[in-house]
Amino acid sequence: MRLTGGQIVWESLRREGVDVVFGVPGGAILPTFDALALGKYPIRHVLVRHEQCAAHAADGYARATGKVGVAIATSGPGATNLVTGIATAMMDSTPMVAITGQVATSFIGGDAFQETDVTGITLPITKHNYLVTDVRDLAQVFAEAFYIARSGRPGPVLIDIAKDVQQAETEFEYPDSVHLPGLMLPKPADPEAVKAAAEMINAAERPLIVAGHGVQMADATWELQQIAEKAEIPVVTTLLGIGDIPESHPLCLGMGGMHGEAYANKAIQECDVLIAVGMRFDDRLTGQLDSFAPNAKIIHFELDPAEVGKNVKPDIAVVGDAKDSLGALLPLIKERRHPAWIDLINSWREESRKRDILNFEVDELIPPFVIRQLWEATRKDDVIIVTDVGQHQMWEAQYFVHDRPFRLITSGGLGTMGFGLPAAIGAKVGKPETEVWAVVGDGGFQMTLQELGTLMQEKIAVKIAIIDNSFLGMVRQWQEFFYDRRYAGTPIMGPDYVKLAEAYNIPARCVTRNEEVADAIEEARATDGPFLIAFRVKEEVNVYPMVAPGAGVGEMLRRPEPRIAQGYSGVEPSW
Repeated sequence: MRLTGGQIVWESLRREGVDVVFGVPGGAILPTFDALALGKYPIRHVLVRHEQCAAHAADGYARATGKVGVAIATSGPGATNLVTGIATAMMDSTPMVAITGQVATSFIGGDAFQETDVTGITLPITKHNYLVTDVRDLAQVFAEAFYIARSGRPGPVLIDIAKDVQQAETEFEYPDSVHLPGLMLPKPADPEAVKAAAEMINAAERPLIVAGHGVQMADATWELQQIAEKAEIPVVTTLLGIGDIPESHPLCLGMGGMHGEAYANKAIQECDVLIAVGMRFDDRLTGQLDSFAPNAKIIHFELDPAEVGKNVKPDIAVVGDAKDSLGALLPLIKERRHPAWIDLINSWREESRKRDILNFEVDELIPPFVIRQLWEATRKDDVIIVTDVGQHQMWEAQYFVHDRPFRLITSGGLGTMGFGLPAAIGAKVGKPETEVWAVVGDGGFQMTLQELGTLMQEKIAVKIAIIDNSFLGMVRQWQEFFYDRRYAGTPIMGPDYVKLAEAYNIPARCVTRNEEVADAIEEARATDGPFLIAFRVKEEVNVYPMVAPGAGVGEMLRRPEPRIAQGYSGVEPSW
């Protein structure tokens, strides 16, 4: 059948199983939008208020569903506005296809109105990108783009389509398969490497697993837990690895790294064999590399060979799909118990528990209390939490207990403020029957708060919890610790969030006291549709522990115990 390029876009998306795209129309992509208006394609278009939010929404959709997220924008500023969201997806290995319009082929290179070399701009932040100047190539490009986006280590792919290509006609035939000899796909792990890893693990006295995002992406959570239980190996997770193992599991030590649990970081520093699975030894986990896990031999289970040895050189590398590799490892692991090691870790846990801010600083409304109350209210249900970036993100990781994978969606690698609300929109569109909360700071929320309009227009029932401390909180914390409390540029004013929500016909309330928190959360949950709660929290509250820039993961700044907390105005060195 003969189709225009615009029709080929939607027909290709339909063939790839796409049911929703997030975007903003404009002149250079208008022929494609006009093809959608013909009503032949069962694909929902969600009109966001800014193209960056289209990319974040597609990202949230992909993480919640496991499908490829799709964002669409016009040329020039529409395309460049996608860049931050594409980079976010690239850093966190999210499968995404971004579609942009481009000026007509006869104008390319002539600095035409709203012309931008978006393929050049996005070359470092995509797995691959295309500029399509011939309508006959369009179907093949789409088939390849989706294959690349979801294969191996997932990531974003951009397709830039000239306007005249969208208008031109050709005979449409969608490829049954693609052949990309230059695409490096993962191979099965070397059995000898798996065997060597098993021998090292079986000989360990203080083994430790550090599990990352790749465990969930490989659907390897069951294998991971079986190995941990069989050999009694404690598990530390990265931020994006939260949910790899139920956080209520006795072997789960929670998140490690810069703002990880103190006992998790101590375990990293004291283990004798560190088994890294689906993680890339990011600096937020390792701190100063020279002092990371100084007593440990390192085993690295990793899909992407480019990550092996990039930051930390392993003693044994097992390159391959985590599910297959852990599945091959499991029968080779001996049943072991490590009572002395577990007792030592539990003693560190108890010491950390005594320092918990909820033990002594509860007279004022503080963010950890809000997060814990949100968990208490939703713990029996299937809930997705989408955070923005900053202090509230770290408190969510510490005080919300995630017992299922894919239930925390956050920007890890790029740390993108403004991610929370649009990503929550994408997650809710992808999982309409699942309760979705956007937990955001007042700084990040104000970067993308215009998406309240998207919630209203599209009737998307996201619940919003704003942790409002009138500061760019994480930056303020650094200024307190390292710049003598010179708060330059970090105090931030905001609107009356209740009135703002009401302007969008979204019910809302403001909470200022501890005793109001549970009731506000229940009201939000009982509301059929979106709901916003502005939690006016104590302004100067810090996230502990904290590994200072340039310090080792064992050199943590710790919250003092309650007995010395009164009148305390600084930080103290680690254990």
